[in-house]
Amino acid sequence: MVSLQNSPSVHRTSLFLNSFPQKHSTLPCCRRAGISFLVKAEQAASSSTGSLSQDRPGRRQVLAIGAVAPGIFLVNQNSKSFAAESKKGYLSVTDKKDGYSFVYPFGWQEVVVEGQDKVFKDVIEPLETVSVNVIPTSKQDIRELGSAQEIAETLIKKVLAPPSQKTKLIEAAEHDVDGKAYYTFEFIAKAPNYTRHALSTVSIGNGKFYTLTTGANERRWEKMKDKLHTIVDSFQLFNV
Repeated sequence: MVSLQNSPSVHRTSLFLNSFPQKHSTLPCCRRAGISFLVKAEQAASSSTGSLSQDRPGRRQVLAIGAVAPGIFLVNQNSKSFAAESKKGYLSVTDKKDGYSFVYPFGWQEVVVEGQDKVFKDVIEPLETVSVNVIPTSKQDIRELGSAQEIAETLIKKVLAPPSQKTKLIEAAEHDVDGKAYYTFEFIAKAPNYTRHALSTVSIGNGKFYTLTTGANERRWEKMKDKLHTIVDSFQLFNV
């Protein structure tokens, strides 16, 4: 297990999802130790063994908006988080404990991020990631909390980007899969030295609120957008 060293992070000790617009009801407060939302990936590749890749100027960017940890570790690809290739160019993940599945691009590596259920990332482009967060809720349907637009705006402002970043919601939509409602939205988060273009999907099932977020540097959006949409579109919940 190889550590990503020198990765300072901004921590938020708790996530109060009851800051959502109170159209229908208040989303329960999420308390999960160590949940935080930003990781700067400063890859210290000082040796040929146990290193990732040499950090070039401008590469010290945010690892993931929506995922933070004081310690990040690469996971051995033989771990149970990895599954058989589901379609050309992608691998599938099925979490039988929490009841969800999705695909991610072949070549991305799993990292352990405190407060996140799953995180996969490209080791060369630190903004190209996918993360899944799972928290308990008493609600039965995402629509109980408000519209796709309302939920997207609140998540972007309160959870998926730090207050210092300028954000913009591009679009938000609702869709059903096997009778279950999902909200999917696209947004941009601007930091002083980079812009992240991201996609998220949220849903409720099994007494849990699920958030999957993926994205890339804005300069690579046109190249990566089809892959990122494939990730988001593949996310599904199942009963456990």
